[in-house]
Amino acid sequence: MNMEENGEVNLNAYQAAFHRKYQAWLDSTTPHVTPRWIAFGVLLITFMLRIIFAQGWYIVCYGLGIYLLNLFLAFLTPKFDPALEEELEMEGQTEEGPSLPTKADEEFRPFIRRLPEFKFWYSATKATVISIVCTFFTFLDLPVFWPILLMYFILLFVLTMKRQIQHMLRYRYLPFTTGKKQYTKSNK
Repeated sequence: MNMEENGEVNLNAYQAAFHRKYQAWLDSTTPHVTPRWIAFGVLLITFMLRIIFAQGWYIVCYGLGIYLLNLFLAFLTPKFDPALEEELEMEGQTEEGPSLPTKADEEFRPFIRRLPEFKFWYSATKATVISIVCTFFTFLDLPVFWPILLMYFILLFVLTMKRQIQHMLRYRYLPFTTGKKQYTKSNK
C-alpha cells in the first residue's frame, strides 16, 4: 500500500467515525423537542440580528423565509392528501393506503405528516446555519429594496396559509394534537 492509498483510507475512516458520532448526537436529541426548538429560535434570532445590524443580505433572508414557509406547509400537510385521493377516485384510479376520513361515517385514521417534526427541525436548523454563513460573504449581499421583498413575503405567507387552512377545513383534519387524554381517579 503506498502513501496515497493509506491517507485515503485514514480519511475515509475519520469521515465514517465523524458521521457515526454526528448521527449518534442527532439520535440523542430526538426526544428533546423543546430544547431543540429553543436552539433553533436562538439561531433564527441570531440570524435576524445579523441582518438588522449589518443592514444587508436581504435576499438571503428572503430565501430563508421562503424555505421555512415551504417546510412549514409540508409539516402541516398530510402524507396522504385527501384532495389527491378524491381526484384519483374521480378518474377511477384508487391507491391503497391510509387516508384521512372525508365523511362523518368513515372510520378514524390518524394524521400522518408529510414532513415529520424532527426532519422539519433539522432542515430548518441547517438552512438557518447556512444562511448565517452566507452573511459572511459580501458577494451574496445583493442590493435590493427590502420593503418590497417584505411585502411580497407577507402576501405570499397570507395567501398560502389561507389556502392551507381552507384545505384543513374542507377535509376536516387538525395537524396539531394536545396529547393523550388524561383520566382522573373517581372516588367511589
